[in-house]
Amino acid sequence: SETQSRFNPLLLWKSLAFGASVVAMLAILFRPRISSRDSALSEAVASHVRSLMVEHLTDVASSDQHTVKPWFNGKLDFAPDVKDFATQGFPLVGGRLDYLNGRTVAALVYRRNKHFINVFVWPSASTGGGKLKLQKLRGYSIVIHEVNGLRYCVVSDLNDKELVELVNLLGS
Repeated sequence: SETQSRFNPLLLWKSLAFGASVVAMLAILFRPRISSRDSALSEAVASHVRSLMVEHLTDVASSDQHTVKPWFNGKLDFAPDVKDFATQGFPLVGGRLDYLNGRTVAALVYRRNKHFINVFVWPSASTGGGKLKLQKLRGYSIVIHEVNGLRYCVVSDLNDKELVELVNLLGS
């Protein structure tokens, strides 16, 4: 009997298609996962940048905490703690509603010299004070802090030392 060594293009194409399918499936299964925490930080930075770009820094512009705090009534399912820190160099500019990580949050806006600071606030699962977590993302500093049942996500291009100073004031 004669051995046939004939090139079969159909078999080659089937093998290539199968190999490509396996590679695609492995790429999907083993892709790097973005944590929900990283996603929330990215959303916070994007919201901060958007508020500066479209000149929608505040829905209620006032340095009076007694004007800003009641403005949130009926718009949120919690009451954000609103304070003015003008005497410490962080005047309250106002507040607005924002949407982060799948929920409506309060966005308090402070200023330090020419830097705007967005303080996103929403209820926290814990009631105690947590450790400050400082991170950098796309040139912005982000500080996460939990105190008195509220989570604060503070975003700005302000230097870390002054940003942490504001966070400590928020928790006092």
